[in-house]
Amino acid sequence: MRVELAYGLDGLQVDLPDNTDILRSKYVPAVTDEKAAIQDALRHPIGSVALHDRVKPGDRVVIVHSDITRATPNDRMLPVLLAELEDAGIGRDDITLLNALGTHRPQTDSELRTMLGDGIVETYRCMQHDAFDDANLVALGRTSHGNPVRVNRTYMEADVKILTGFIEPHFFAGFSGGPKGVLPALAGAESVMTNHGTAMIADTRATWGVTQGNPIWEEMYEVAMMTEPTILLNVALNAEQRIVGVFAGDLLPAHIAGCSFVRKTAMIPVTDPYDIVVTTNSGSVSYTHLRA
Repeated sequence: MRVELAYGLDGLQVDLPDNTDILRSKYVPAVTDEKAAIQDALRHPIGSVALHDRVKPGDRVVIVHSDITRATPNDRMLPVLLAELEDAGIGRDDITLLNALGTHRPQTDSELRTMLGDGIVETYRCMQHDAFDDANLVALGRTSHGNPVRVNRTYMEADVKILTGFIEPHFFAGFSGGPKGVLPALAGAESVMTNHGTAMIADTRATWGVTQGNPIWEEMYEVAMMTEPTILLNVALNAEQRIVGVFAGDLLPAHIAGCSFVRKTAMIPVTDPYDIVVTTNSGSVSYTHLRA
């Protein structure tokens, strides 16, 4: 049989034996109105009061967003979030959008515009994290594992810290989203390397779908809470990269809710391990849009 795998921009055609099992995540239809769903989540967050009630005019706000290696629909999420902040009296000059690169390379101007939209890039202060810039990293001590913690200075100096992203199963962090918005996203290079180091990844609990007891996720959570984030805004996506769930609120309960949803919709149970598995990383962020 011939199967098309999500790979790069154009996909990859592979020929497989006729007795091959094809495993696909459960299809979940997109929410009817993405803007309304995000607004509702911000106005009725999990374990928290509404965003409008957590900010005041004059607050310095930093919004952390995923970089271009992630499928987070920044261009659809951020305008709604920004409108909520402005309705609460936050001036545009008091808002910084921070590209959470981790140790990845910075985005070009063209890439930022693709990710965020021209309007945001031209209207708001947009910065990019640099894990190797000592001057813009703040030391927070060490984690319970003894690993050093340094985090982006601009983020740490904000009055309001908003983490955004999307949740999917992650092969050693359990799930993406949640505390990953700080570590590795805004951390110094040494913090990333120790968290992603051999000793941590070798732990059998550092695997798909496991957060509690997973040393990598637990250290991510520990570091994120050191920074006292104000609110989390995460989404879940279907195979078409449309929003199927929105989870906002205090970091832990909102992330737990999102992970529970994604576990039921994106993870497929199997009775026994396969001898051979052929898979991909779901292709380029633009893959599904180009194939639609």
